[in-house]
Amino acid sequence: MKNITVFCGSSFGADDIYREQAFLLGQTLAKQHIQLIYGGADTGLMGAVADGALHEGGKVTGVLPHFLQSKEIAHKNLTELILVETMHERKTKMNDLCEGVIVLPGGFGTLEEFFEMITWAQLGLHKKPIGILNIDGFYDDLIKLVQTMVDKGFLKQVNRDMLLISRSIDELLEKMRNYDAPTVGKWISKDEI
Repeated sequence: MKNITVFCGSSFGADDIYREQAFLLGQTLAKQHIQLIYGGADTGLMGAVADGALHEGGKVTGVLPHFLQSKEIAHKNLTELILVETMHERKTKMNDLCEGVIVLPGGFGTLEEFFEMITWAQLGLHKKPIGILNIDGFYDDLIKLVQTMVDKGFLKQVNRDMLLISRSIDELLEKMRNYDAPTVGKWISKDEI
């Protein structure tokens, strides 16, 4: 993989471990010559992951809607900052630029970006690996909910298995490198339940 999109919060969260791991992820990507694609802001985990990559001399491309420029404050030291009109255009551009996605802790926006990308993968619109860096168990409850979707007949196990999950950056990147997208459709017939 030559480039990875990272979706994450524009806040730091309540524990220092989130900021520390975001910075470390940025550093790790840069050391492995993987370009970081992210939301373009210098606030919260977004700024931390960019700072980590830049600290190691990595390439960082930010994608930021014009209307968020004053709220999220565009990072001033990026390799490239792409300004777009809408949030949907932002996600589309970030998808176009990357070969894989990593999700860090965040709020509604992070989850919305993550679910759109995994839905596009489930529909076969892309075959990119999507990884959750489950820092300090942040996503444990979401992972349980996704398994409930399988157990209750709303999601195929093969589609649940599209989610690559680890608490370790190196392990997650290894899973992403070895990922093969499923070839079955998402629709579940009555006899499959």
